[in-house]
Amino acid sequence: MKILAIDTTGQTASAAIAEENKLIAEFTLNYKLTHSQTIMPMVAEVCEKSETKPRDVDYIACASGPGSFTGLRIGAATAKGLALALEKEIVPVPTLDALAYNVFETDKIICPIMDARRSQVYTAFYRWDNGKLRRLTEMMAISIDEVIQMAEGYGQKVIFLGDGVPVHQERLSCYPDFIYAPAHCSLQRAASVAALAMVLVREGKAVAGNAFEPIYLRKSQAEREREERLQGEEKHND
Repeated sequence: MKILAIDTTGQTASAAIAEENKLIAEFTLNYKLTHSQTIMPMVAEVCEKSETKPRDVDYIACASGPGSFTGLRIGAATAKGLALALEKEIVPVPTLDALAYNVFETDKIICPIMDARRSQVYTAFYRWDNGKLRRLTEMMAISIDEVIQMAEGYGQKVIFLGDGVPVHQERLSCYPDFIYAPAHCSLQRAASVAALAMVLVREGKAVAGNAFEPIYLRKSQAEREREERLQGEEKHND
């Protein structure tokens, strides 16, 4: 089974090709360029350098969110375009699951946190159990204080990773049972998306290209501002 995977859900853009237990190629960039500028050239690069013809991959794996609204839309459009053009199915991989998958077979609780702005993070809690990564909570958009309260409730060490860590480092550093993943496994990686997609394919989780939908845990800023404006107008009219 050969999978082409992409992740554009956060600050990092990443593309990878994996085959069974072998990572063939990965291109990850965490810099100033926008995902609309980078992701397709990155896909082309990993295919060219690995001498992989896109039509020869079996599935397109895409980090499905939560994450940046712009990033989610770019990733979804890219994955759908590839899937429909190549007549392949898409494997939706929740971003938080893929982030947690960066940390393998630890006895500690894993907590990826993605900066969601407005003093919130996207998060969930995970644990490895008999070789399988298990999500202990639903995926949430909550405040860092709520995350800390939940993490303390486990009564053991918790590994934090994701782009929300540096944003909230000052708050998190007050707790001795909190530890932090190193840079090479702290941010989104398409290799992890591809590896987890292998598992999801065997569980029958692949979908048709036109059926793929990103995971949005909350409304976009534009939608929130529109609702606030309408509510203000209603109050004014009253």
